[in-house]
Amino acid sequence: MQVLKFGGTSMGSTRAIEQVCNIILHQKPQGRFVVVASAMGGITDKLIKCGQLAGQGQEQYKTLLAEIEAQHLDTIRTLFPITAQSSLISQVKKKLNALEILCDGIFQVGELSKRSLDKIMSFGELMSSYMLAEKLKQLSAPAAWKDSRELIVTDANFGNAHVNFLATNHQIGEYFQEEKADYVIVPGFVAASADGETTTLGRGGSDYTAAIMAAALNAEVLDIWTDVSGMMTADPRLVSQAIPIPHISYEEAMELSHFGAKVIYPPTIQPVMNKRIPIWIKNTFAPEDHGTLIHVLDGRDRGFPVTGISGIQHIALLTLEGSGMIGIPGFSRRLFDALLQERINVILITQSSSEHSITVGIHEADMLKAKTTVDSEFAQEIQEKQIEPLIVERDLCIVAVVGDKMKNHHGTSGKLFGALGRNGVNVRAIAQGSTEKNISAVINRPDIKKALNVIHEAFFETPLKQVNVFIAGVGNVGSKLLEQLEQQHGYLQQELGLQVRVAGIANSRKMFFGHETIHLPKWRELLQEQGEASDMWGFVQKIKSLNLRNSVFVDNTASPEVAAVYGEFLQHGISVVTCNKIACSADFAYYKQLKELARRYNASFLFETNVGAGLPVINTLNDLIRSGDKVNSIEAVLSGSLNFVFNHFVNGASFREVVKAAQDEGYTEPDPRIDLSGTDVMRKILILARESGAVMELEDITNHSFLPAAALEAPSVAEFYEQLDVHADHFLQLREQADKAGKRLKFVASYQNGKASVGLQSVAPDHPFYQLEGKDNIVLYTTNRYSQQPLIVKGAGAGADVTASGIFADIIRTVR
Repeated sequence: MQVLKFGGTSMGSTRAIEQVCNIILHQKPQGRFVVVASAMGGITDKLIKCGQLAGQGQEQYKTLLAEIEAQHLDTIRTLFPITAQSSLISQVKKKLNALEILCDGIFQVGELSKRSLDKIMSFGELMSSYMLAEKLKQLSAPAAWKDSRELIVTDANFGNAHVNFLATNHQIGEYFQEEKADYVIVPGFVAASADGETTTLGRGGSDYTAAIMAAALNAEVLDIWTDVSGMMTADPRLVSQAIPIPHISYEEAMELSHFGAKVIYPPTIQPVMNKRIPIWIKNTFAPEDHGTLIHVLDGRDRGFPVTGISGIQHIALLTLEGSGMIGIPGFSRRLFDALLQERINVILITQSSSEHSITVGIHEADMLKAKTTVDSEFAQEIQEKQIEPLIVERDLCIVAVVGDKMKNHHGTSGKLFGALGRNGVNVRAIAQGSTEKNISAVINRPDIKKALNVIHEAFFETPLKQVNVFIAGVGNVGSKLLEQLEQQHGYLQQELGLQVRVAGIANSRKMFFGHETIHLPKWRELLQEQGEASDMWGFVQKIKSLNLRNSVFVDNTASPEVAAVYGEFLQHGISVVTCNKIACSADFAYYKQLKELARRYNASFLFETNVGAGLPVINTLNDLIRSGDKVNSIEAVLSGSLNFVFNHFVNGASFREVVKAAQDEGYTEPDPRIDLSGTDVMRKILILARESGAVMELEDITNHSFLPAAALEAPSVAEFYEQLDVHADHFLQLREQADKAGKRLKFVASYQNGKASVGLQSVAPDHPFYQLEGKDNIVLYTTNRYSQQPLIVKGAGAGADVTASGIFADIIRTVR
């Protein structure tokens, strides 16, 4: 026998109910099943509101009744074929009519009793479970519906009835001896007193119903199907780093549920724990997730002394204190008796060793009632100044750390309170059980999110995540990168929790590996004095042999030899960050191979600086594609060198003078033809086209060169400059034609309809490229979403500093 319980969200819509049926029918083929159903999501709250409005004499309850009816009938009409709807609607309407008569009576009397409210609340589960049973029958499953009020016997404590287990187990046993259906569907939450009055088991009582059934039938397992994938180390709404708990003991689960973990209703655990029936908490909407298994752990080692962290908000502290309490027995008993008379639940207890005071935590909603009853109980002692009037503090909360292994770990309390103290969280009261499975602290309610996060960080998160970086190329860009890493070392640790270690560096002559990390202020001396002869393949093998966690290889070169080894790194799970354009603009097959290796081995292959240096050109394009947009065209100025040249080719300056000035400033390669030929721009537009989804090779790109062939083919750089003088009129004519038209010269790359080209263009004043100054780059993305106005990325597109910063950002992305 297996018991399955489905919560309100699992029963909250037609699609959800269909998913529930799918889960039920795909359980193990052998055996029988009890299925416990909650009311449809939100229905119980509406039912309570109906009763309250009716009891207050407000006719708005009729509107709510109409909403409840519409929700159920709409679900039936969507969930069932027309041929099966009539009888089901008739049965549900009978229940709704009975509900309406009940509310009308309450309206006439003008009073809502707990007895009547229990009866009103029962309709949610009665209707949802009946619909589920009929849906299973319609799917040809051998299913039967049974009213749990005929099975579970309670006292007459309406609103939170106590179960008579002897009578309940007897009735459940008798029924299931006779019932032969494979699937028995019962409503959760509801029961009946000995004289047949409807009672309820408390909010969340459907879990309890399932546990009662499982214990009575000695079930193999109790499955609690909800809308989350099990219990978490903390509330994920407050602690984003919370992780699932795959296994947990009964005792730990009880502690966490008592202290606010809402995945399971606290009383649920007791009946099945006594019989060692496992509870499996699963996600209806992600049934493949493991969830949380609550069972006997048998000394299972989870690695953490703390299993989970929980919290209860809206707590009040009651403190009874006075010198008259010292050495006098009976004060604690009288305090708890007074609270018991008013049915006030005590959540936390702590007492000073001097017996001068005793403090208890209760729900804030009960504090006025508690103040009245306790002060009345101790009126004589208060009058005689033996004790003070009850002290009440509000707007508090309790945070609790829970774990079976805490008692075997020294310093758990110190770690907890140290973490709170360092973050300025004031502790108002402390409680720890003798079993050492729970440490609870009362704090100010506004501090709960911060407290849960710092505790979670202390017990579940490594203080610093280590990143090991290996750098090839320590020239202009590489040296700036090392400078930035040194400068930001403290910031990365403090603000991002990252310890970035440079573990190896290499240039074309030497390579050096640190024992643990390279001391960055001395990297030049270390490389020069202690470095060994550089060998790219040896560099690769050394990195692989070190096998450091979170390794990142950074290529700051323009070397084909270095670009050829990326695959070696990626297939060993080592991320690659590069400003070297050769790999991504090489044969398309190699480009795709590198991307596939990165995916297969869960490594990053990042090359943002291939286009636009530190500008977010590629990341922006990737974000568009990943979010479903389609690139229709790309238009760009992608060469900071060429932009610098044509921005300064004005006011009588010769083209030769401008190119020489750009070379002297370091804006071009030693051989300016590498920049002026347009080959570098071709590589960049090719990379953007490929990232947009195009299958394209470099030779597919049209290059409209503006340089005379004699200049391009000159045997040396000096002779190249001579050819610029020879063809000075050619360049002057290009400028004069643009000036005459009121335009400016820009070297433009474009991609549209699967074709790409580069070349010199004259752009008008209304074009975004016209005002592009200095060595800036600009990229215009026209997409389905950005069809009227293109998305523009613009800024400095050349220079060692900005390129290094782009590489730096890619390194951080590999681990975040």
